[in-house]
Amino acid sequence: MSSDCFTLPLQQQLGEKSGSMNKIVIKDLHIGYADKIVANGLNGEVRGGQLTALVGTNGVGKSTLLRTLAGLLPALGGTMLIADDKGNSRSVEELSKREMARTVSVVLTAQPDIRHITVGEVVAMGRMPYTGFFGTLSNDDQGIVDESLAITGITKFAQRQFHALSDGERQKVMTAKALAQQTPIIILDEPTAFLDYPTKVETMKTLRRLANDLGKTILLSTHDLGLALHHADRLLLLSEDLREISKSELQTYIQNQN
Repeated sequence: MSSDCFTLPLQQQLGEKSGSMNKIVIKDLHIGYADKIVANGLNGEVRGGQLTALVGTNGVGKSTLLRTLAGLLPALGGTMLIADDKGNSRSVEELSKREMARTVSVVLTAQPDIRHITVGEVVAMGRMPYTGFFGTLSNDDQGIVDESLAITGITKFAQRQFHALSDGERQKVMTAKALAQQTPIIILDEPTAFLDYPTKVETMKTLRRLANDLGKTILLSTHDLGLALHHADRLLLLSEDLREISKSELQTYIQNQN
């Protein structure tokens, strides 16, 4: 995947940057499961136009937080709002499934076991919130799918069977599907986990440009602190609480670990 792919057609197909950007506002949020509270009283926000990296030790609850923000897990308490810079906001819990599908796209570490379907067809599933029950793609829909394939560098895989791909290739397909969904908010759980280092870097660069140039709100978790340090606009640390940390703080932490 090359950042050179990020050209004007992307802006035309995946949506021009608008004057109003979405952000996620977290207020006294409790996350976890029916039998286990993972974290309490989280507060913070994820801003539009920035690539935000969520960091923290293994097992601290990064995936649980992302799933909760995406509406895949119910919050145990508190509030999650999707707000714009004009003062309008709605609770995630108030949004219908269709509204959520047009607002937030998600890329999880666990990949679906999809068989007898091509890469292009998987990416086209990202258009389902717009195509209706039968999923017939218009020319515009197909253009968005093609552009999403190009941005993630997998156009050459379009006719291959999804289940025949490597873990890293599958991860790129799911990212392309999220792009095709054309949402203002993208949440990714360890999107570079299965990629080689050059592709990790290109993935981070592309996500940052999507945020910066198109005003998308992009939140990703990563255990690769070096990638977060060099490529994220903003860093959120999940530990006993959720707080923003500076790049100098992260740099000091990395140096102390060596």
